Amino acid sequence: MVPVALAKHLIDSNRYMVLGTVDPDGRPRVSPVYFSPDGYSVVYWVSSLESHHSRNIAERPEVSMVVFDSAAEIGSGEAVYLIARAEVVPDDELEGCLDTVIWTRFPGLRQFAAAELRDPEVRRLYRARISEHSIHIPGRHPEYGTGTDRRMTVDLG
Repeated sequence: MVPVALAKHLIDSNRYMVLGTVDPDGRPRVSPVYFSPDGYSVVYWVSSLESHHSRNIAERPEVSMVVFDSAAEIGSGEAVYLIARAEVVPDDELEGCLDTVIWTRFPGLRQFAAAELRDPEVRRLYRARISEHSIHIPGRHPEYGTGTDRRMTVDLG
């Protein structure tokens, strides 16, 4: 699979991403969250304002994310890495953003109403605007391998 197609496939076919934030003391923090992409430039998720990663985003909105198939056989894993800036979706944009979130990616999960994602409720809709995509290229990849595992930046337009 070509790098751009691989990155798009991973984003389109997975429900969870690992969200990387930074604690106030500078320690890295990773959290699995279910997500919904809006194309390949924005991802959305719902989290509690009280969660560790949400508090970190409030202090430092720069995040990194990785999407991968955790059921892949050892040695055949593929991943797309994302660099982004995250934020709580402002109340005045909430309805429009909720219309873009593809809740059907999550069988059994009901769709949230905008009122459930505003004060006084504790959950919020978050979004991350992606500034960089890269993929993991195994060193032995038949077309792109160099003998050493590496990341390759891809442009998803």
